[in-house]
Amino acid sequence: MVTLYGVTRSRASRNIWLMNELGQPYEQVPVIQAYRLANPEAPDAPLNTRSPSFLAVNPNGHIPSMKDGDLVLNESLAINLYLARKFGGPLAPANLAEEGEVAMWTLWAATEAEPHAIQILYHRLMKQGDERKPELADAAVVALRQPFQVLNDALAANGHLVGGRFTVADINVAEVIRYASPAPELFEAAPHVKAWLAACQARPAFKAMMDKRNAEPA
Repeated sequence: MVTLYGVTRSRASRNIWLMNELGQPYEQVPVIQAYRLANPEAPDAPLNTRSPSFLAVNPNGHIPSMKDGDLVLNESLAINLYLARKFGGPLAPANLAEEGEVAMWTLWAATEAEPHAIQILYHRLMKQGDERKPELADAAVVALRQPFQVLNDALAANGHLVGGRFTVADINVAEVIRYASPAPELFEAAPHVKAWLAACQARPAFKAMMDKRNAEPA
C-alpha cells in the first residue's frame, strides 16, 4: 500500500485529492511542519519535518513524501504524476503526447504560477499579528496576470488542460492556482480559469480532501 507522509494542511493535499479520485486506499503518516511547533526537537514533540525518523525518509525535511514498496518520492507534483501513471485510468496520460502535456502543465504550475500564488496566500491570508506585507501580494497579482491569461486561453476550448477530460494535470494546476484565491481580481479577469477552478473544487474527491483538511488543527 502507498504511504503518504504529511498532514492535509500542506502540499500533501494534492496527493490526497488524487488518491480520493482514484479510489485507492493509502496510509497517511501525519508529519507536521516543524515551523508550526514551538520546539520541534522537544522529546514530546509530534512527528514533524525535523524528526530524525522523517528525515530518514526525506532528508530535505519537507512534506509530502511517499513510499511505495522500496520507492521513495518527494515533491508533491512529482508524486501525483507517479500515482496517476501507477493506477492508470482517465486521470493518467493516454499516450506519449499527453504525458508530455501533463508534464508541461505541472512544470508550468511550479515555475510560472506557484512562486507568485504563494505570496498572495501568505500576505493576504496570514493571521492577524503575523508580518503581512501587502505590497508583496500586490506584486504577485501583477506577476500572475499574464500566466492567468495563458491558462485562461488554454481552458477556453473545452475546460480542461489535457485530452479534453479531467486529468492529473488539472489537479496539479488547480491546487497551485487555489493559493491565488485571495486575489479575486485575477479570476474576474480570467473567466475560464474561474469556472474551471470552481468545477474542479466541486468534485466529491476534492470536497472529501477539504473536509479532512478542515478537521485538522489550523
